[in-house]
Amino acid sequence: MSYQISSTANDKFMFNLKAENNQVILTSQVYEQKQSALAGITSVQVNGADSGNFEHKVSTAGEPYFVLKAQNGEVIGKSQMYSSEAAAQTGIASVQANAASTEIATVE
Repeated sequence: MSYQISSTANDKFMFNLKAENNQVILTSQVYEQKQSALAGITSVQVNGADSGNFEHKVSTAGEPYFVLKAQNGEVIGKSQMYSSEAAAQTGIASVQANAASTEIATVE
């Protein structure tokens, strides 16, 4: 379980939270600066354990997914698309279990 910060094609930054099996379980928005991405990670660490901060959604294709919100209602990150609501719920549980990780890697 770790956070991985990477730069985007347009020299901005984003992060992924990965589970122990190395699967991405949460993807951040794109940030202008690396420091802002680090602040986003801190927000996941603070807000990720509380099930009340997750919002269940359904894509236009009918696939369930979720977003993690901060206390101010801002979206911190979102999940992949899942095949079922039960699978999305398992994803939420994984974020809750892994959010407190302090392992942060920068991917070039």
